Amino acid sequence: MLKEIIGIAQQAGAAMLDIYNQAQDVEITRKDDDSPLTKADLASHEIILEALNELDPETPVISEESGIPDYAERKEWNKFWIVDPLDGTKEFIKKNGEFTVNIALIDEGVPVLGVVYIPDKDTTYYADKDSGAYKQVGTQPPQRIYSEPASKGQDLVAVQSRSHGSDTLKSQLKKKGLTISDAIPAGSSLKFCLVAEGEADIYPRMGPTMEWDVAAGDAVYRYSAKEGVHPSSLTYNKRNLKNGSFLIGLKENVEL
Repeated sequence: MLKEIIGIAQQAGAAMLDIYNQAQDVEITRKDDDSPLTKADLASHEIILEALNELDPETPVISEESGIPDYAERKEWNKFWIVDPLDGTKEFIKKNGEFTVNIALIDEGVPVLGVVYIPDKDTTYYADKDSGAYKQVGTQPPQRIYSEPASKGQDLVAVQSRSHGSDTLKSQLKKKGLTISDAIPAGSSLKFCLVAEGEADIYPRMGPTMEWDVAAGDAVYRYSAKEGVHPSSLTYNKRNLKNGSFLIGLKENVEL
């Protein structure tokens, strides 16, 4: 099924890229929470939902653009798909290329499959619990990616949002006993992927995210372990799908 999900993500990404390349200025509307929405979000959403319903009609789907079913219904789910049709809408609007399609399968609260596709770079990160984590650029052969957890006492390379200053990040983490030697700005789920392939040591997230923002990238990180599975503090199908702060990539448990 992983191969099919990669294909779905790439098909959705191609539709997004058509809109991205045609428009000089991206047309933006606002959702109820005042977050931006574009035609590309909706085009990707429709492609993914139709394809998942055809591929796996028995498994429910949560998409950022389709609303959240009541917890009374969701709590009975053992398995479900969770989708962010366009993760990094702000990056899409800024036209810096760092936006992704995220599709993950959650089983008993754990992401067991995840695909992160970067349309502007034709690059796919993907993983499942049986095969491990991979990166594929264009039509080149996929490459297995690995990461090792960093230690609290070492100089650390962190990934961070482009909208936050590295000095602020360093000072916040210093209070937690962490020394940041370098901070790499990155958009959307790329932050998980950079840790998963060993380009960065940690991904500290100080603010809230939704489960659909993190599930696919979390899967890529978890299954990038050389042996076993990396632990992750992220959980899924909570009563409220909003996550608090978290830190990915460190051996020790550090509360942010």
